[in-house]
Amino acid sequence: MFGNYLIGLREGLEASLVVCILVAYLVKTGNSRRLPPVWAGVGIAVALSLAFGALLQFGSSTLTFQAKEALGGSLSILSVALVTWMVFWMRRTARHLKSELHGRLDAALAVGTGALVVTSFLAVGREGLETSLFIWTAVQATGDGVRPLVGALLGLATSVVLGWLFYRGALKINLAKFFRWTGAMLVVVAAGVLAYGIHDLQEADLLPGLHHLAFDISATIPPDSWYGTLLKGVFNFQPDLTLLQLTVWALYVVPVMFLFLAPERSVPAARPEPEPAGQPAAE
Repeated sequence: MFGNYLIGLREGLEASLVVCILVAYLVKTGNSRRLPPVWAGVGIAVALSLAFGALLQFGSSTLTFQAKEALGGSLSILSVALVTWMVFWMRRTARHLKSELHGRLDAALAVGTGALVVTSFLAVGREGLETSLFIWTAVQATGDGVRPLVGALLGLATSVVLGWLFYRGALKINLAKFFRWTGAMLVVVAAGVLAYGIHDLQEADLLPGLHHLAFDISATIPPDSWYGTLLKGVFNFQPDLTLLQLTVWALYVVPVMFLFLAPERSVPAARPEPEPAGQPAAE
């Protein structure tokens, strides 16, 4: 449940911040009358994200077991790829997100109402679709009924409240550090979803090694115990990983975590070139 709460919080806060930046900029520049198209774009993005989530849930329920496992495994790998790209993108652009959105909004204001709808839709829709896909795959990975969905909804609700507090100026935190550490936790969650996706593909007979276990500690950590449930809900932990699952998990989490936590390289300022000998100094 905590892992899904983190997903909802992280993704929802990105979308909330985007909306807050767009709305605050329009209000401060005297364009409050242009807010309805922005809210329309946000509403369309939310509706599309919900429809996408419903399609994944109800569409997969009509498939055969092998087809469902193949779909779940493929979407798990896709969602991990998207989330990995997202956390690195946010790490790189967190400091410049406001100026980037302001530039897009200025261009949209110059074009007209339709451009405002498209700008807000694209800004929020990407996070919404990623959230729907990742939450669905995480829910499938935990297999814990409605609790993962409740965790995700609580995370989204928290992000909306935090976004409103940011807009009102009542809350100030270092967003770069926030997204850095929540991103690191998401890398661990994503690694668990990736391992689950590999297991799905093994059950669909698309990958070998279903019965070649790396370890089986089910007797020590029963999946139905409170601590087994906690580990599965937070980290997507499995007490009986196959050798292929463990290999893919390690090959993902070690290099990705290293690159994500590595300090960013600052570009040194260019030094002025020395003037040629014999030339008079510029006045």
